[in-house]
Amino acid sequence: MISGNWATLLLPIEDEKINFGQLAEQIDYYIEAGVDGIYSNGTAGEFYTQSEVEFEQISELLAEKCHQADMPFQIGASHCHPQAAIERVKFAASLSPTAIQVILPDWFPCSFDVAKVFLEKVEQAASGIDIVLYNPPHAKVNLTADELVGLYDAVPNLVGFKLPRITPELEESGLASRASIFVAGHFLATDAYKGAKGAYSNVCCLNPKATQTWTQDCLALNPRALELENRIQQFMAQEIAPYITEQGYCNAAVDKFMAALGGWSGISSTMRFPFATIPMRDIEHKLKIRNELLPEFKA
Repeated sequence: MISGNWATLLLPIEDEKINFGQLAEQIDYYIEAGVDGIYSNGTAGEFYTQSEVEFEQISELLAEKCHQADMPFQIGASHCHPQAAIERVKFAASLSPTAIQVILPDWFPCSFDVAKVFLEKVEQAASGIDIVLYNPPHAKVNLTADELVGLYDAVPNLVGFKLPRITPELEESGLASRASIFVAGHFLATDAYKGAKGAYSNVCCLNPKATQTWTQDCLALNPRALELENRIQQFMAQEIAPYITEQGYCNAAVDKFMAALGGWSGISSTMRFPFATIPMRDIEHKLKIRNELLPEFKA
């Protein structure tokens, strides 16, 4: 069963191009930090801006370094175009990842039957590699607990889900005891008591090493994890969420800004066209608050 603190690759962007040297250094840092796993091409990895050549380059770099280090890794093969997603799944499978992440077809809201047909095709293309379905709050369709159970039962290689929370309905369904359910990082301590197995973690953007230690406490149901979660949520609510709710930045811009704020890599907050970038000048103020509220996350 897949579990733990999974760190996201973030694209170092310079003049709209990916700095692959910095990307390689980011992977090396994650490996040295001892995270439970690394994943590529999620929302924070700006998969929706990548050409197919770039997707393949990123995937190959991650696979090469992780295989050498015996580090678990997942490749995000998501695409808003379902036919292109299937081709990405086929390529990802050729690199033997721990799992492959996908989203549901995105242009039309899809029914349960369409989701099932799509995931069966993904399973076929994945050639035996485990599949994780990412169903974020901004997806066209947020699957119900019954639909998640139905898909899990219908698609044998669908082993996990990336969701915002474990809802009361999902907890009642018992799915969390059967599948790897990952939740938003800043709710992991609470939702671990409901069966969450880990996070594809936004908190990890702040400090991968500190998040790894905290994740271990979360999954061990250590009460001190709940106390730190309260402070993490306070920091997120006061200092980070307003960038989305009040200023209109996208989620990926916030994740990249937190990584720049964390200071553990050379990445800047620069987003790829057409999405707006949170100014680096904001870091000094946020850094002071982070150090006061979350001293465990100092670089």
